[in-house]
Amino acid sequence: MTEQEQRSPEEIKRDIEQTREELGDTAAGLADKADVKAQAKAKVDTAKQSAQQKKDDLLGKAKAATPDSVGSGAESVASTAQQNPLPFAVVAAFLAGVAVTWILRR
Repeated sequence: MTEQEQRSPEEIKRDIEQTREELGDTAAGLADKADVKAQAKAKVDTAKQSAQQKKDDLLGKAKAATPDSVGSGAESVASTAQQNPLPFAVVAAFLAGVAVTWILRR
């Protein structure tokens, strides 16, 4: 007798069921590969996540590289400008006049 004749009906049913599952997995895989829209969306999502991660990394590096004195100095200038705005307004007007003169002379 051959090997196939010696197999029981249960073994044959199991083999058929396994083949059906494999065929279903293969068909699902092919359908995923054929879905260009979903692949493009996945690539866009991946690119967005990568860009967000790079942005977060750069912001973290910039914050780490910025001395605390710069942040406190900016806060000090803003506080002083709010308390006594006239000198800052005069300086701003002067700088605006210099910028306008420089632009007109070009």
